[in-house]
Amino acid sequence: MMMKRAAPFIATAAALIAAPGFAQDAAVAATAPVPDKGDTTWMLISAILVMMMTLPGLALFYGGLVRAKNMLSVLMQVLAVFSMVAILWVAFGYSLAFTGAASAEDATALTPYIGGLTKMFLAGVTTGSNIEGFSAGVVIPELSFVVFQMAFACIAGALIVGATAERLKFSAILLFVVIWFVLAYLPMAHMVWWWGGPSAYDAPSGLLFGHGALDFAGGTVIHINAGVAGLVAAMVAGPRIGYRKELLAPHNLSLTLVGGCLLWIGWFGFNAGSNLEANGLTALAMVNTVVAAAAGVLAWSFGEWAFRGHPSLLGGISGAIAGLVGVTPAAGFVGPMGAIAIGLVAGLLCMWFVISMKPRMGIDDSLDVFGIHGIGGIVGAILTGVFAAPSLGGTGVFDYGANAVAEFSMGAQVWNQTLGVVIAILWSGIVSFVAIHIVKALIGLRVADNDERQGLDITTHGENAYN
Repeated sequence: MMMKRAAPFIATAAALIAAPGFAQDAAVAATAPVPDKGDTTWMLISAILVMMMTLPGLALFYGGLVRAKNMLSVLMQVLAVFSMVAILWVAFGYSLAFTGAASAEDATALTPYIGGLTKMFLAGVTTGSNIEGFSAGVVIPELSFVVFQMAFACIAGALIVGATAERLKFSAILLFVVIWFVLAYLPMAHMVWWWGGPSAYDAPSGLLFGHGALDFAGGTVIHINAGVAGLVAAMVAGPRIGYRKELLAPHNLSLTLVGGCLLWIGWFGFNAGSNLEANGLTALAMVNTVVAAAAGVLAWSFGEWAFRGHPSLLGGISGAIAGLVGVTPAAGFVGPMGAIAIGLVAGLLCMWFVISMKPRMGIDDSLDVFGIHGIGGIVGAILTGVFAAPSLGGTGVFDYGANAVAEFSMGAQVWNQTLGVVIAILWSGIVSFVAIHIVKALIGLRVADNDERQGLDITTHGENAYN
């Protein structure tokens, strides 16, 4: 009975397959790239690792650095920013960052700077849609890319929280991050990372990608971008009450170490996951992530030992983050020795800025967001142009047109990297300056002086971290 009922459908299918048009479609379907389960699994694990960097990694790292009366306020700000950006990302953020004209004929003046709304609310993004990574013909599910990049956007916004900790209104930081996300993060992500993929390498691309600026995992998009935003917000908001007059010491460095180590482990997904597949280059990015962070720890610790007479735990874990930030744009372009060099330089320069330059500037960047992420990002982005050279153990730059590694010019690449740094600083700086003044005019920036003295935990959130 079942065979008799199936017979007409089988006959129809046989006839369709015999038809020339159907045979061509079937051949195309048979040759279409299919996501590898290993690559897909790695991308999902990487997304989870990057989310762990924010929740609980960054939250605990920042939480331990503030005074006990402000612990919960920082945790809540990080949690709320993460949640808010995640919703904005699937609503329109992904579409604006990673869509654009498919051909030069379709491109407009805005194409190099921002995408469109064709994938607003993830329209057209299904379980069957794929995107190409950096190897021709190698694809991953588009949803895995969506959630991976969502994790990046979430931590970028959360980083800013540390610059204005202990004094900004909860509503003010949320509104500022929303404006910054739309006008600074999304354009920078589009300019640096959007392109047609290996199979359409000659299609329009983002401004900085087209200029040849290398940013493997977000040195400009995330660290310089957020670092500059934090510096501008801290400058306009003004210092905390008692800044440089009272002791504003961290209340729990043990939590800061735990949070910092979670950031370090999560950074494997951040850097190695940015290869968008699991292969030898992924392993290289992971090795570079370890050794750059280790070099940063030693550089800051021994530098502090030499200048201040003691190697502190705060300095050590700060050096680790500096090394991680420094290697972020370089992770897949340099060799391990280059990563060590970047980690050492980033650790030393970030330490010098935090210890020596920050007091002279008089800007109360509470948790050194610019001092570590801004300076570390600048150092890493520029040095990527040096240590990506094959002569120094780097991978060089792949020419998809020639299907081979291109001839490397260190001077030209350093110029491309510097251009990316300058554009990131100016773009984020201008957007952040306008955004923080919009927030100031609409709702005000700071809590009342009495509330700040009492602590934001109880006055803003109605609870204490410790009872």
